[in-house]
Amino acid sequence: MSSLPAEDHPQPQSPTDLFVSFTLLALQGFGGVMAVVQRELVEKKRWMTREEFIEDWAVAQVMPGPNVVNLSMMIGARSFGFKGAMAALAGMLTAPLILVLLLALVYAQFAGHPGVAGALRGMGAVAAGLIAATGLKLAGALLNNVLGLRLCAAFGALCFVAIALLRWPLVYVLFGLGGAACVLAYARLKP
Repeated sequence: MSSLPAEDHPQPQSPTDLFVSFTLLALQGFGGVMAVVQRELVEKKRWMTREEFIEDWAVAQVMPGPNVVNLSMMIGARSFGFKGAMAALAGMLTAPLILVLLLALVYAQFAGHPGVAGALRGMGAVAAGLIAATGLKLAGALLNNVLGLRLCAAFGALCFVAIALLRWPLVYVLFGLGGAACVLAYARLKP
């Protein structure tokens, strides 16, 4: 992990700062939330480096539950312990819960309208584009990865083939490829 000088690597000021920051982040995160999270936490707030974000995001993906919620709790806990984790969790869930309940009421009234179905299909395409753009933006951090760019690209390609083409269950791919990558990384890091 790379570390920045303290003035270039600020931290959340309080649990309230975590709550407000993650509430605002949650309100921006429709569909392709990873792009928004990366931009806010790495580029704007600078609470994390790109490398830290990738490492924490990987852990958040392996844990059960929504990735961004897991990440928010990890950041909150790192900053203020249990209190910080709960503040970040509340920030991630409170406003979206209220919005989803309101949208569910509206959707129940207009679900049969063809324009609603078309809008939802369009949002799916935008979400896929956001995920792809974030992946490309974060690819530069792989240059510093212990496995090296070629091996990371090979694991990425194998993952794509296994999930998208062969339609293997995510849990098998996660434990198979993820386990193999962990073993290789451990072997390269071992003194």
